[in-house]
Amino acid sequence: MPLPLEGIRVLDLTNVMAGPYCSMVLGDLGAEVIKLESLEGDSTRNFEPKVNDESYCFAVLNRNKKSISVDMKAPAGKEIVLKLAAGCDIVMENFRPGVVKKLGIDYEALKQVNPGIIYASMSGFGQTGPYGRKGGFDIIAQGMSGIMMMTGHPGGRPAKVGIAMNDIACGVTTLYGILGAFIGKLRHGQGQYIETSLLEAGMAWSIWEFGAYFGNGELPTATGTRHRRSAPYQAFRTKDGYVTVGASGDKLWRAFVTQVVEQPHWLEDPRFERNPLRVKNADALEALIEEVTTTQPTAHWVEKLDAAGVPGGPVYTYDQTLADPHVQHRRMVYDIEHPVIGPMKTLGLPVKSTGELTQIRKPAPLHGQHTAEVLRDLGYTQAQVGALVADGVVRAAEVPA
Repeated sequence: MPLPLEGIRVLDLTNVMAGPYCSMVLGDLGAEVIKLESLEGDSTRNFEPKVNDESYCFAVLNRNKKSISVDMKAPAGKEIVLKLAAGCDIVMENFRPGVVKKLGIDYEALKQVNPGIIYASMSGFGQTGPYGRKGGFDIIAQGMSGIMMMTGHPGGRPAKVGIAMNDIACGVTTLYGILGAFIGKLRHGQGQYIETSLLEAGMAWSIWEFGAYFGNGELPTATGTRHRRSAPYQAFRTKDGYVTVGASGDKLWRAFVTQVVEQPHWLEDPRFERNPLRVKNADALEALIEEVTTTQPTAHWVEKLDAAGVPGGPVYTYDQTLADPHVQHRRMVYDIEHPVIGPMKTLGLPVKSTGELTQIRKPAPLHGQHTAEVLRDLGYTQAQVGALVADGVVRAAEVPA
């Protein structure tokens, strides 16, 4: 059974994180992804750590892709892009707004050679509006989307989410936009242009905060690990670390109090009678709970939470996450062979399925590894490819023996 996007061709002009994440998932779904890089290469190829001079971070993010390296500013380079686009179903780019038009490879230009193309643009703030020409990175979008002001601990400085949240949000948002447009094309026969931004994609994930603001004028502020609507629903200190507890519902609260911390008299405390009251008195509740939880290690409390049917778990460092037997069982750490790095680990597939849906088929490409192959598929002769390399229009790399 073929993968769902097998036979679909994607021309990926993106760089760094948001776009490459999106195209990686398209590749996992079976698409043929042709990553078109500048002669300098995707800037994440320079990211440390490196193994045998290849970036490990780049290799994790760019599996299931081919790489060609082209100077798009050169007329012969632009011609290659147009020829590629003519045979592709999807084109993606994340240049600063206006750049692709200047290069002559914007949607209107590519639609001339491929009327049914699906063309996706990603940017910091979108293609229109007062900030439409403004460049943007994940950290800028986290600040301007309000996310930094609601992350961290009360009274502290604004805090960045520990991962590139807006970048990944933009990649995921673009992904469902592309898949939706592709389904639309299958049904109605027309391609289209779609675009999103780091700012909007991050804002789209602030559902509860949006509702609270327009429902009651609430401004979301930093709450540490607490939830704004539920208690106890946070991480609590233990003898050797932290344990998370989600026991805000009345049934779970009763189980937590009677079976986990074994403090049944808390059920009679009017401050904790209902969830809204527990949220209001979260400081007092936290102090009481931590008087108990700090007497035993995290593993003790996880065992008791599980036995009582109350959701909870340890707060891991990342190495502990990767070594967890459940994570290992779910194959979220996957072994793959890279042509230069050698045996390496890559992130596993987060969606499991009964049929063929996603698959890690090949490692990330070397810079320009598939230039000659792709150009030959476009009709270029070996001599013409050699001339393009000699003229500095393209870069071609070979996999070492």
